[in-house]
Amino acid sequence: MIEQIQVIEHGAVLELVLNRPNKKNALTLAMYTELSQQLVDADKNDNINVVVLRGEGDAFCAGNDINDFVAAVSNPEALKCIVGFLHTIANFKKPVVAAVHGDAVGIGTTMMLHCDCVIAGRDLSCYTPFVKLGLVPEGGSSLLMPQMMGHRQAFELLIEGKRFNADKALNVGLVNAVVENEWLVSETRKRAEAIAALPAEATVTSKALIKKNYLEELHGIMDEEGMMFYERLSSDEARQAFMSFLQKA
Repeated sequence: MIEQIQVIEHGAVLELVLNRPNKKNALTLAMYTELSQQLVDADKNDNINVVVLRGEGDAFCAGNDINDFVAAVSNPEALKCIVGFLHTIANFKKPVVAAVHGDAVGIGTTMMLHCDCVIAGRDLSCYTPFVKLGLVPEGGSSLLMPQMMGHRQAFELLIEGKRFNADKALNVGLVNAVVENEWLVSETRKRAEAIAALPAEATVTSKALIKKNYLEELHGIMDEEGMMFYERLSSDEARQAFMSFLQKA
């Protein structure tokens, strides 16, 4: 276990807390590995019915740690843990409830697509700047976002990289509800506990039925995105974008 991922149990609910608030919970490769392992363990734990994802501090997740990404250009094996996490959360059998607030950048936004219920704080600010960084969408977003909100909305968010707030996220179906930030954790826990109280086997079976028609396609798309993402990382466009970002940081 690493300190950047806090693990809290509330009865049948397991909370996985991104705990790197000084970096707005930007995900390192080690954090991806830990999240994957925690999900695998929770799937096997008969005492856990629901997993909650949330972020400590003033942001849910500011995306990937930029230094890890720069290092990954010369090490394709390093990105396997990111794609591995995405496959793990997509395959996770039990319900996943997310509490999201503040900045949700890149995978901080696309991660929500793999959650079954998402509660947003009023200050949520989503941003998927993949193309602006010379990259391509990831996390199955090129499949799931057009299905959820239609081609034009997906183009605006994934390719134009338009920032959008909690109300927009609610309108396009990315989140279930918007609450004031001071109630975010308590409302999310209340929702998670209500789901955890449902008959566990029926809940897991029903979730599998809901995802059955697209899950195999999703895994294929995520692998394709991952391959193209890595190819783009070593492109001149991406290199220039990252250098510009690091100079401003």
